Amino acid sequence: MDKQSRVAVISCLLCLLISGCTGTGPELGVVGGILTPCPPRPNCVNSQATDEDHMILPFRYAGTEQEARGRLLQVLESEDRAKVIAANDNYVRAEFTSPLFRFVDDVEFYIYTTSAGETVIDVRSASRLGYSDLGANRKRIERLHSKCILGQ
Repeated sequence: MDKQSRVAVISCLLCLLISGCTGTGPELGVVGGILTPCPPRPNCVNSQATDEDHMILPFRYAGTEQEARGRLLQVLESEDRAKVIAANDNYVRAEFTSPLFRFVDDVEFYIYTTSAGETVIDVRSASRLGYSDLGANRKRIERLHSKCILGQ
């Protein structure tokens, strides 16, 4: 096989490998007020987690659930490479796709009112593939928190 043929074969294999990086969507959602727990990898954050590696603060919103949901959807629509997959009264799910390798991260939001009347948005953000995300999911949730709550 000549050099040009090898380059073509390697290029095709790389394209196949990269196109498979999106993975299939996991079973997600809220069951009994609980978001899906994080897997035992450092590529996930969850405001309902109790371990330090995965724990992140929920969003606390000064307004109604409907106002919080509206603001959240507005922020998600302004994000590059974000696609809202599901949105109902108290649950929003979005996919974020990385620009280069097209890796997909699943991001969920559970919106509810506490017994004290406070509107809370619990969050979960996780990579579908790989082990470490180098903090990408944590940074994303912190950025979204700033935009949703502080209006930045």
